[in-house]
Amino acid sequence: MTETELADAAAVLNEHRDGWCSAIGLTFVRANGAEVIAEWTIGPQHLQSYGIVHGGVHCGVVETLASVGAALHGLERGQSVVGLENHTSFIRAVREGERLRARATPLTRGRSTQVWEASITAADGKLVAKGSVRLLCLEQGREIAGGPARTTLK
Repeated sequence: MTETELADAAAVLNEHRDGWCSAIGLTFVRANGAEVIAEWTIGPQHLQSYGIVHGGVHCGVVETLASVGAALHGLERGQSVVGLENHTSFIRAVREGERLRARATPLTRGRSTQVWEASITAADGKLVAKGSVRLLCLEQGREIAGGPARTTLK
């Protein structure tokens, strides 16, 4: 493993949470280019009208963890990443008050794309959702829609 993969960016990510991570209460436990783990407790902001977690929350967490891991791996190569596809399956309904844990690991980390897989489990270890995200690797300075790609954490 490289130094970047051994390093843990969880504290930095928690200190500088973006709007999405802050809004859903996501706390990073571990974050490097080989594995990302995060946790959160289900609150009313996560629920749809049937009183269970909205599927978009699971999709967002899967994409967030995959993007963080891919970005941390890409940093050592001077790359940034953007998501191309997110396929998330909802396995088990979850209600308010439950604590969830998500873990993402790479399936492939190529020169131009990466594919990461993530699973979300409840406190009892039961699988709640599972997904994969394909990401495009951008060379430093290459522009994406809306402006240049960033390769540093805020």
